[in-house]
Amino acid sequence: MRTKVAITGAGPAGLLLSHLLHLRGIDSVVLESRDRAYVERRQRAGMLEQGTVDVLRDSGVGERLDREGLTHHGIELRFGGTGHRVPLTELTGRTVTVYAQTEIVKDLIAARLAAGGEIRFGAEVLAVDASAPSVTYRQDGETHTLECDVIAGCDGFHGVSRRAVPGVTTYEREYPFGWLGVLADVAPSTDELIYAYSERGFALHSLRSPRISRLYLQVDPADDLAAWPDDRIWSELRARFATRDGWELRDGPILEKAITPMRGFVAEPMRHDRLFLAGDAAHIVPPTGAKGLNLAVSDVTVLAEALGAWYDSGSAELLDAYSGTCLKRVWRAEHFSYWMTTLLHRDPGQDAFGHRLQLSHLAYVAASKAAVTTLAENYVGAALTL
Repeated sequence: MRTKVAITGAGPAGLLLSHLLHLRGIDSVVLESRDRAYVERRQRAGMLEQGTVDVLRDSGVGERLDREGLTHHGIELRFGGTGHRVPLTELTGRTVTVYAQTEIVKDLIAARLAAGGEIRFGAEVLAVDASAPSVTYRQDGETHTLECDVIAGCDGFHGVSRRAVPGVTTYEREYPFGWLGVLADVAPSTDELIYAYSERGFALHSLRSPRISRLYLQVDPADDLAAWPDDRIWSELRARFATRDGWELRDGPILEKAITPMRGFVAEPMRHDRLFLAGDAAHIVPPTGAKGLNLAVSDVTVLAEALGAWYDSGSAELLDAYSGTCLKRVWRAEHFSYWMTTLLHRDPGQDAFGHRLQLSHLAYVAASKAAVTTLAENYVGAALTL
């Protein structure tokens, strides 16, 4: 069995890469260990930079996104019982859009299958060979080898692709808190995301649709989920979002909840021979800056353009620049995510001096146009091109 590009992982990175390659007439096969139903219901990110929206729209998979996505022109920083709006569009000329990763995955799967693309679900990747490029995988109890010209490792943080890069250097930071995330069957209590700092810890009010809310609480990453019954979650959310003007949080049935630890991680380089890493296989960011999905889209947009140039002209210039090009954006996103995380979370190991510095920093960001513009520019992200 042979294809031009073997792609490990049917998350948004792998699926979008396959779609972008198809538009350039480049064949690919996507190998995914899980079944389609599992892939289409994984809850992940939901905030898209305008550049990500542009890529999806320009590549022909933005119809439902345009119909159902929620375009936002600002976010709110809330602390000390007061909200401070960050006017993203006014400051940058750009917007962000709420549209869940699960929906992007559904759209991409539908587009690839409608075009005759090959996605092999239930195909567990066992090994990748970057030199004589091939992928060994197991499906339905049988082992197969898929030969190819290039391998795109889009199989996430725990996948096999990164382990096939010899001498890879990794950089990692563990944060001393996690997020308890809930999906609730209740209309959002806000039109724009609320990032709230309180003495009790961080909280985030996001949304998935006009009827579904997505909310997060800073917790100890070692907490037992059983210690967080629904009533306690809503009580804590109300306490952290409380304002002096009497703003109220609507509550309702919690559909899903989970605790996720927070980390920063980068692997360098993102390429070895004919193997190219993309998305979570190469980098993880804490979710405070809403960068994970957008970085994955950036990676595969760059990779698709580089592969297109290679197949069209034989030039490897863009492929050779791939890792360096992507890592510039990755490290900017890592820093912004770190900055947002340390700005808004209550560090359990922080002393009184550090706490006062944090409060001063929050007040400065809220009051300074220069500071809030820096936040806005990083939050909306740099432009992406196909």
